[in-house]
Amino acid sequence: MTESFRNALMTGRVDRIAIALSGLCVAHCFATAMVLGLLATAGGVFDNPLFHEAGLVLAILLGAIALGHGAVAHGYMMPAAIGSLGLGVMAGALTMDHGMQESIYTLLGVGILALGHDLNHRAGR
Repeated sequence: MTESFRNALMTGRVDRIAIALSGLCVAHCFATAMVLGLLATAGGVFDNPLFHEAGLVLAILLGAIALGHGAVAHGYMMPAAIGSLGLGVMAGALTMDHGMQESIYTLLGVGILALGHDLNHRAGR
């Protein structure tokens, strides 16, 4: 592990990046719903399952790195547990048909994951 990456973990930068990614996910979900509602022809790009699966993989990687490091560094497992719950809800949403229910569960999972990252960041102070 490089010194700059270790420094990013220690200062909570990875948690802040993960929280920002959660915010982008919320914006994506909201924008996609709006775009699909207004312009059904634009749905092909953002509605692709691969786009959502890649986002989940990125969320899992960032969560494992930041929340795992936090659990080791500050010794609190609760942020990692809450973040894992959020990831599980997000993964479960991928099994649903596209629609309002999938969006609600995705946004719920993203919010829970962001809470886990926020708690992790606060515990590391």
